[in-house]
Amino acid sequence: MRRSGQLSVQVLLYGSIVIIALTGFLTWTDAVITSVYRESDRAQALAIAEAGIEYYRWHLAHAPQDFQDGTGQPGPYVHEYTDKSGTVVGTYTLTITPPVSGSTIITIESAGKLTTNPDLEKVIRVRMGIPSFAKYAAVLNANVRFGQGTEVFGEIHSNGGVRFDGIAHNLVTSAQDQYDDPDHTGQKEFGVHTHVNVPPATGVTDTARPLESPPDAVQDRSDVFLVGRQFPVPAVDFAGITSNLSEMRIDAIAGGFYRPTSTTALGYEIVLKTNDTFDFYVVNSLVPVPSNCSNVNNQDGWGTWSVNTKTLLGNYPMPANNLIFIEDNVWVSGTIDGSRVTIAAARFPDNASTRPSITVNNDLLYTSYTGSDVIALIAQKNINIGLVSADTIRIDAALMAQNGRVGRYYYQGPTTSPTRARCSPYHARTLITSYGMLGSNQRYGFAYTDNTGYVTRNLAYDSNLLYGPPPSFPITTDAYKIISWDEIK
Repeated sequence: MRRSGQLSVQVLLYGSIVIIALTGFLTWTDAVITSVYRESDRAQALAIAEAGIEYYRWHLAHAPQDFQDGTGQPGPYVHEYTDKSGTVVGTYTLTITPPVSGSTIITIESAGKLTTNPDLEKVIRVRMGIPSFAKYAAVLNANVRFGQGTEVFGEIHSNGGVRFDGIAHNLVTSAQDQYDDPDHTGQKEFGVHTHVNVPPATGVTDTARPLESPPDAVQDRSDVFLVGRQFPVPAVDFAGITSNLSEMRIDAIAGGFYRPTSTTALGYEIVLKTNDTFDFYVVNSLVPVPSNCSNVNNQDGWGTWSVNTKTLLGNYPMPANNLIFIEDNVWVSGTIDGSRVTIAAARFPDNASTRPSITVNNDLLYTSYTGSDVIALIAQKNINIGLVSADTIRIDAALMAQNGRVGRYYYQGPTTSPTRARCSPYHARTLITSYGMLGSNQRYGFAYTDNTGYVTRNLAYDSNLLYGPPPSFPITTDAYKIISWDEIK
C-alpha cells in the first residue's frame, strides 16, 4: 500500500529535475540567441568599419593629396552610416596618418560602431599607396633588345617591341602585338620574343624566327621568360613618368641645391659621401678621344664623357628637401648612408640641342639596402656610361632619361693592326650591375653585338622604390592600392 506522502516526494523530485533542465535549456537558448545577435552586431560593425576604408579610398581617388577628409582640420573624422532607407544605423571614425617624406603610403584606421550597441567596436587598419614608376626594373618608350648576358630581376615593359635573349626573372610585357625587329630583316615577330634557340639547342639565331612570329602560337619559353610574357598590354604614358623638371627646378631653388649653367666649364661633378654631404667640382676638361677612336655609328652626343681635370668648389650638406638640380651636364659617383636624394640635370628653356646628360663612370652605392638609402638620377637627355669607366661597376639608383636613353655609346674595338687600337682598352668592359630601375625614352643598352661595352649586365630591381620612391620621383596615375589590411580590434 503506497502512501500519499511518498508520491509527493517523487513529484517534487521529478518536477525539480524538469525545472532545472528547462532552466538550463532556456539559459542556453538565451546565450545562443545573445551570441548570434552579438556576432551579427560584430559583423555589422566590421562592415561599417570597412565602409569607412572604402569611403576614404574613394575620397583619395578624387583628392589624392587630401589627408584631412576635406576639412582642413586634424582628425579623427566621424561619419554617420545609414541603411538603404536612410536610417542611421552606426558611425565610422577615421584616423588618418599621411605619408612621410619620400613615400606615398598612407595609413587609415576606421572604427565602426552600431547605434544599437555602441559599446561594441570593430577597428580596421589599412595601408595604401600609389605605386611609383619604379614599379618596373626597366620601362621604355621604344623598341628594345636585351642581349645575351643580360639578367633582369624585375618587371620589364616597353611601348615598343621587346627582343629578350637573356634571362627574365619577372614578367616581360609590350604594348605591341607584333613588330618589325630592326636588328634583322624578315617577317614581323611577337611584341615580346626571343632569338634564343629552343633547348636542348644552345646559342642565339639572329635571323627572323618563324616560331616567334604570327600566326604561330606563342610558345612557353620558360627557359628565357621565367615568369612569362604578355602582349599586347596597355601602353605606359611615358610623358607621365618624366618628372616635371621645371617644378623640380623651382623646388631646388627654394629649398634644395641649385646651380645654373656654367659659362666657363663643361659641367659639374658630384661625389656623394656617407656623412650626408657631397663634394662638388667644376669639370674643366674631358679625357681626349683616343687616336683612331671615332663616332663610326654617328651617335648623337658621342664623346668620351670622362672627366680629365676638375676643380673642387666645396663640400656641401645634403639639401633640406633632398633635391639637387643642375642646369648643366653632371657626373655622379660615391656612396650614401641614410640619405634620400634626387639629382636632376636639365636646362631651361628646353632646347633639344642643349639638353644636359648625367654620366656615371664609377660606383654609385648604398650602404643599406632596406629602403633608407635612395638615389634618383633624372636627365633631360641621357644617362651615360663614359669611355673611361670602371671595368666592374655598380649603380644603385633609379635612372631616368627623359628624352634620350640609358646606356653607353659605341666605342669601337681594336683591329689586328697594332697601330689601329681604336678605343682600346676601354671598348670592352666586364660587368655592370644596376640596382634600382631604369626608364629610357629611347632604346637602352650597355653593350653591342660585337662584344664591346659591358659583357655581363645584371639589372636588379629595388622593390623599396615601389611605394617609397626618391624625392619628386614620378608616380603612376593609378589609384591608391591596398598594401596591407589588418583587423586590430
